[in-house]
Amino acid sequence: MKQMRPLSITGGTIVTPGGLRDAALRCADGAIVEGDAQDGDDLIDAKGKLVVPGVVDLGVFAIDKPAFHFGGITRAALMPDQSPPLDHPARVRFMAQSGKPDLWVHPLAAATQGLDGAQLAEIALMREAGARAIATGRKWIADSGAMLRLLQYAAMLDMVVVTHAEDGGIAGKAAATAGEMATRLGLPSAPKQAETLALARDMALAEMSGARVHARQVTTRAGCELVRQAKARGVNITAGVTPAHFMLSDIAMGDYRTFTRLSPPLREEDDRHAVIEAIGDGTIDVIASGHDPRGPEDKNLPFADAAPGMAGAETLLAMTLTLVRDGVIDMVRAFDLLARNPARLLGVPAGSLEVGLEADIALLDPEAPWVVDSREMAAAAGNTPFDRQPVQGRVTALWKGGVAIDV
Repeated sequence: MKQMRPLSITGGTIVTPGGLRDAALRCADGAIVEGDAQDGDDLIDAKGKLVVPGVVDLGVFAIDKPAFHFGGITRAALMPDQSPPLDHPARVRFMAQSGKPDLWVHPLAAATQGLDGAQLAEIALMREAGARAIATGRKWIADSGAMLRLLQYAAMLDMVVVTHAEDGGIAGKAAATAGEMATRLGLPSAPKQAETLALARDMALAEMSGARVHARQVTTRAGCELVRQAKARGVNITAGVTPAHFMLSDIAMGDYRTFTRLSPPLREEDDRHAVIEAIGDGTIDVIASGHDPRGPEDKNLPFADAAPGMAGAETLLAMTLTLVRDGVIDMVRAFDLLARNPARLLGVPAGSLEVGLEADIALLDPEAPWVVDSREMAAAAGNTPFDRQPVQGRVTALWKGGVAIDV
């Protein structure tokens, strides 16, 4: 899509990296430009609304445009766990074009062939085909030699490696975190040290190689502390989390509801509070949806047999806004986590309402109430752990490159 006429949004409060400001925002030729509204511009009155950057969702497992648009997502980084995996340049090129014309899809190149954790894939060729980062997929690479080679190669290419921080040898097929709740429910479980061991190994290799590593989900107190310490000594690591791990603990699994069957599994209440602290103090850099719609064939099973994953795109923004209302972060920090930081990791000119960047823009009513309803979600499947939960915050208008998109 090409922006035909300049767009000016007036009367709203713009969320910028420097703070909130009441001013007009103008864009032309798909980019944000300086200056006030001019004759001939398309005019939008944003009175009472926040003007925010489109969300950059770092690490989705399916392209689900209606759900993304509902949630204010204009760019989605697609995990390589597809069928077949994104381990070949032609597949990456196809997926990079798949969102057009109303969504940017940024494929993440599979780190290894077939995502088997052994032989490195053709990463440089996939970068040329449109891959914006490298990812190990749903699994941790157990072979430390293979991981070191990957990180050394990624450092040469200046590409971020998105990792799954969970030692598969310890986690196995666990459906829960070892502890009181797993014991009470009789579920196969694994100790939370599966996360810290994986993080510690990957951080050590990142130091050796000088590579940039993004731990896609850090969900435990010990894991957050490891990231905090690594950053303090200069390791080039960033960390992410999904709303489930700061909104819910393993108590939510008490009725065996498989919408709470996630990977990594929900943690204990103390870990949930630790994740919130890590978001507040800057240890966590990205909040992403982990969008993974799963139908009844995957979820209408015994808890331990159900596929992990949640439909998260529609609730990502509203759940992040709970942290703003609770005083954990401010609105500027919220959009650093949702848009600016992930855009920087992917190396795309978006994620912030700054002159020269692409005009991916949303109007947000931060107080608009609604109720999450799995039966009425726009996603391909409604497997949300937040079913029936009242929330606040809704996107009322969305632009991709200055062109309006239906929400």
